[in-house]
Amino acid sequence: MSVDRDQVLRRAAAQLTRKGSSTMDEVARAARISRATLHRHFAGRDALIRALEELGIQECEAAMGAARLGEDSAQDALRRLIREIEPAAGLLAFLVTENQLFEGDAQHEGWARLDVRIAELFRRGQESGEFRIDLSAAWLTEALYGLVGSGAWAVLDGRVAAKDISYMIAELLIGGAQRRVES
Repeated sequence: MSVDRDQVLRRAAAQLTRKGSSTMDEVARAARISRATLHRHFAGRDALIRALEELGIQECEAAMGAARLGEDSAQDALRRLIREIEPAAGLLAFLVTENQLFEGDAQHEGWARLDVRIAELFRRGQESGEFRIDLSAAWLTEALYGLVGSGAWAVLDGRVAAKDISYMIAELLIGGAQRRVES
Protein backbone atom coordinates (compact mmCIF):
# COMPACT_ATOMS: atom_id res chain seq x y z
CA MET A 1 0.00 0.00 0.00
CA SER A 2 1.31 3.42 -0.99
CA VAL A 3 1.38 6.17 1.61
CA ASP A 4 0.46 9.71 0.58
CA ARG A 5 3.25 11.67 2.27
CA ASP A 6 1.41 15.01 2.07
CA GLN A 7 -1.68 13.46 3.66
CA VAL A 8 0.46 11.98 6.44
CA LEU A 9 2.06 15.39 7.01
CA ARG A 10 -1.31 17.17 7.12
CA ARG A 11 -2.69 14.66 9.62
CA ALA A 12 0.50 14.88 11.69
CA ALA A 13 0.24 18.68 11.61
CA ALA A 14 -3.37 18.54 12.80
CA GLN A 15 -2.40 16.22 15.67
CA LEU A 16 0.60 18.30 16.69
CA THR A 17 -1.43 21.48 16.47
CA ARG A 18 -3.94 20.02 18.92
CA LYS A 19 -1.23 18.54 21.15
CA GLY A 20 2.32 19.71 20.53
CA SER A 21 3.75 17.11 22.90
CA SER A 22 2.21 14.18 20.98
CA THR A 23 4.32 11.05 20.86
CA MET A 24 5.26 9.50 17.54
CA ASP A 25 2.74 6.72 18.33
CA GLU A 26 -0.02 9.34 18.67
CA VAL A 27 1.09 11.03 15.46
CA ALA A 28 1.07 7.70 13.61
CA ARG A 29 -2.46 6.93 14.86
CA ALA A 30 -3.66 10.37 13.79
CA ALA A 31 -2.03 9.85 10.38
CA ARG A 32 -3.77 6.45 10.14
CA ILE A 33 -0.54 4.58 9.62
CA SER A 34 1.62 2.33 11.78
CA ARG A 35 4.49 3.66 13.85
CA ALA A 36 6.85 1.65 11.64
CA THR A 37 5.49 3.27 8.49
CA LEU A 38 5.79 6.72 10.05
CA HIS A 39 9.37 5.92 11.02
CA ARG A 40 10.19 4.76 7.46
CA HIS A 41 9.13 8.17 6.16
CA PHE A 42 10.47 10.25 9.05
CA ALA A 43 13.40 8.84 11.05
CA GLY A 44 12.22 10.61 14.19
CA ARG A 45 10.48 13.66 15.58
CA ASP A 46 13.17 16.03 14.26
CA ALA A 47 12.75 14.70 10.70
CA LEU A 48 8.97 15.00 11.00
CA ILE A 49 9.24 18.56 12.29
CA ARG A 50 11.60 19.49 9.45
CA ALA A 51 9.13 18.06 6.91
CA LEU A 52 6.29 20.00 8.57
CA GLU A 53 8.42 23.12 8.46
CA GLU A 54 8.92 22.67 4.70
CA LEU A 55 5.17 22.15 4.26
CA GLY A 56 4.44 25.29 6.30
CA ILE A 57 6.87 27.36 4.24
CA GLN A 58 5.39 26.02 0.99
CA GLU A 59 1.88 26.84 2.14
CA CYS A 60 2.87 30.35 3.21
CA GLU A 61 4.66 31.01 -0.07
CA ALA A 62 1.62 29.77 -1.99
CA ALA A 63 -0.62 32.04 0.12
CA MET A 64 1.64 34.99 -0.64
CA GLY A 65 1.45 34.27 -4.34
CA ALA A 66 -2.33 33.97 -4.25
CA ALA A 67 -2.59 37.18 -2.20
CA ARG A 68 -0.80 39.20 -4.90
CA LEU A 69 1.12 41.25 -2.33
CA GLY A 70 2.27 43.87 -4.85
CA GLU A 71 -1.21 44.77 -6.06
CA ASP A 72 -3.65 47.35 -4.74
CA SER A 73 -3.18 49.04 -1.39
CA ALA A 74 -0.99 47.44 1.25
CA GLN A 75 -4.07 47.08 3.46
CA ASP A 76 -5.98 45.23 0.74
CA ALA A 77 -2.98 42.99 0.06
CA LEU A 78 -2.64 42.28 3.79
CA ARG A 79 -6.33 41.33 4.02
CA ARG A 80 -5.87 38.94 1.09
CA LEU A 81 -2.75 37.45 2.68
CA ILE A 82 -4.57 36.80 5.94
CA ARG A 83 -7.44 35.15 4.08
CA GLU A 84 -5.09 33.01 2.00
CA ILE A 85 -2.87 31.96 4.92
CA GLU A 86 -5.79 31.10 7.23
CA PRO A 87 -6.09 27.44 6.07
CA ALA A 88 -2.49 26.88 7.22
CA ALA A 89 -2.93 28.79 10.49
CA GLY A 90 -2.96 25.69 12.68
CA LEU A 91 0.26 24.39 11.17
CA LEU A 92 1.84 27.82 11.58
CA ALA A 93 0.70 28.03 15.19
CA PHE A 94 2.55 24.80 15.88
CA LEU A 95 5.65 25.70 13.87
CA VAL A 96 6.06 29.16 15.34
CA THR A 97 6.16 27.70 18.83
CA GLU A 98 8.24 24.60 18.00
CA ASN A 99 11.69 25.29 19.37
CA GLN A 100 13.30 22.46 17.41
CA LEU A 101 13.13 24.49 14.21
CA PHE A 102 16.17 26.52 15.09
CA GLU A 103 19.71 25.30 15.39
CA GLY A 104 21.61 27.78 17.53
CA ASP A 105 21.32 31.21 15.99
CA ALA A 106 20.52 29.91 12.51
CA GLN A 107 17.14 30.44 10.91
CA HIS A 108 15.76 28.34 8.10
CA GLU A 109 16.18 30.25 4.84
CA GLY A 110 12.52 29.67 3.97
CA TRP A 111 11.39 31.55 7.08
CA ALA A 112 13.82 34.33 6.22
CA ARG A 113 12.29 34.59 2.72
CA LEU A 114 8.81 34.81 4.22
CA ASP A 115 9.90 37.45 6.71
CA VAL A 116 11.41 39.58 3.94
CA ARG A 117 8.29 39.44 1.74
CA ILE A 118 5.90 40.26 4.57
CA ALA A 119 8.11 43.05 5.90
CA GLU A 120 8.24 44.49 2.37
CA LEU A 121 4.44 44.63 2.37
CA PHE A 122 4.43 46.52 5.66
CA ARG A 123 7.18 48.89 4.45
CA ARG A 124 5.17 49.58 1.30
CA GLY A 125 2.21 50.44 3.52
CA GLN A 126 4.39 52.72 5.61
CA GLU A 127 5.77 54.48 2.54
CA SER A 128 2.28 55.00 1.13
CA GLY A 129 1.07 56.43 4.45
CA GLU A 130 -1.27 53.52 5.21
CA PHE A 131 0.68 52.12 8.17
CA ARG A 132 2.34 53.76 11.13
CA ILE A 133 6.05 54.40 10.83
CA ASP A 134 6.71 54.17 14.57
CA LEU A 135 6.13 50.39 14.42
CA SER A 136 8.90 48.60 12.54
CA ALA A 137 8.06 46.34 9.62
CA ALA A 138 9.81 43.52 11.49
CA TRP A 139 7.52 44.03 14.50
CA LEU A 140 4.40 44.12 12.31
CA THR A 141 5.55 40.89 10.66
CA GLU A 142 5.92 39.21 14.06
CA ALA A 143 2.52 40.59 15.10
CA LEU A 144 0.97 39.00 12.01
CA TYR A 145 2.51 35.62 12.85
CA GLY A 146 1.36 35.93 16.44
CA LEU A 147 -2.21 36.83 15.50
CA VAL A 148 -2.46 34.04 12.94
CA GLY A 149 -1.18 31.53 15.50
CA SER A 150 -3.44 32.86 18.26
CA GLY A 151 -6.38 32.82 15.89
CA ALA A 152 -5.73 29.17 15.07
CA TRP A 153 -5.66 28.26 18.77
CA ALA A 154 -8.87 30.23 19.42
CA VAL A 155 -10.66 28.39 16.60
CA LEU A 156 -9.27 25.03 17.73
CA ASP A 157 -10.49 25.67 21.28
CA GLY A 158 -13.92 26.76 20.02
CA ARG A 159 -13.63 30.30 21.35
CA VAL A 160 -13.89 31.89 17.90
CA ALA A 161 -15.82 30.77 14.82
CA ALA A 162 -13.56 29.68 11.98
CA LYS A 163 -15.51 31.84 9.53
CA ASP A 164 -14.68 34.98 11.55
CA ILE A 165 -10.97 34.56 12.19
CA SER A 166 -9.55 36.15 9.02
CA TYR A 167 -11.71 39.23 9.52
CA MET A 168 -10.81 39.49 13.20
CA ILE A 169 -7.07 39.18 12.56
CA ALA A 170 -7.15 41.76 9.76
CA GLU A 171 -9.20 44.25 11.74
CA LEU A 172 -7.02 44.01 14.83
CA LEU A 173 -3.72 44.16 12.96
CA ILE A 174 -4.69 46.84 10.48
CA GLY A 175 -6.52 48.84 13.13
CA GLY A 176 -3.37 48.88 15.27
CA ALA A 177 -0.99 49.48 12.39
CA GLN A 178 -3.07 52.07 10.56
CA ARG A 179 -1.58 55.51 10.37
CA ARG A 180 -3.84 58.10 11.90
CA VAL A 181 -3.92 61.64 10.64
CA GLU A 182 -4.24 64.15 13.45
CA SER A 183 -6.30 67.23 12.73
